[in-house]
Amino acid sequence: MPSDFLVLDGGFAVKQDGANQFLELPGAPLETFGVLFGPTVETDTVVTAKIRGSAKGRRFPTFAVGLNGVGGYRLQISPAKKLLELYKGDDVVATAPFEGKLDSWFWLRLENKKFTDGEWKISGKVWPEKSTEPEDPAISFLEKSKPIAGRASIWGSPYSGTPILFDDLKVGLLEVAK
Repeated sequence: MPSDFLVLDGGFAVKQDGANQFLELPGAPLETFGVLFGPTVETDTVVTAKIRGSAKGRRFPTFAVGLNGVGGYRLQISPAKKLLELYKGDDVVATAPFEGKLDSWFWLRLENKKFTDGEWKISGKVWPEKSTEPEDPAISFLEKSKPIAGRASIWGSPYSGTPILFDDLKVGLLEVAK
């Protein structure tokens, strides 16, 4: 694992397919696991990652990207519910339909941006790897409390018993108009 990654739990390991390296979360045990990475920031931040999960029968994994640490915001694909969910800590604050097919890579993008004085817009997008990024967010939430400082994250729950793959992890500051 890269030295600046903090594995919260789970058997995450760096794997390789040809010249490409990625993180793999094994398909067992069946629990929620995460990794923190990048700098500690409060707002005007974006995280993107490419994630791949596989179904097995009627069992589906869930996977997510997050901002603002463990108790912050998480953009999660929940295929069993056919939902894209936006969490604040352990609470779902917004949902949107998700119709994607697993067994392929998906881009996930989560932003935390100051909206007005006293308000922050948390928004997310999901799209298949070989598609164009949508212009508009698929899901958003207007936060009234100043976000806490924290690191970006990835999360996985391998409920299907199959590995979840994470690639192209990026975190950075948004270009904010002054």
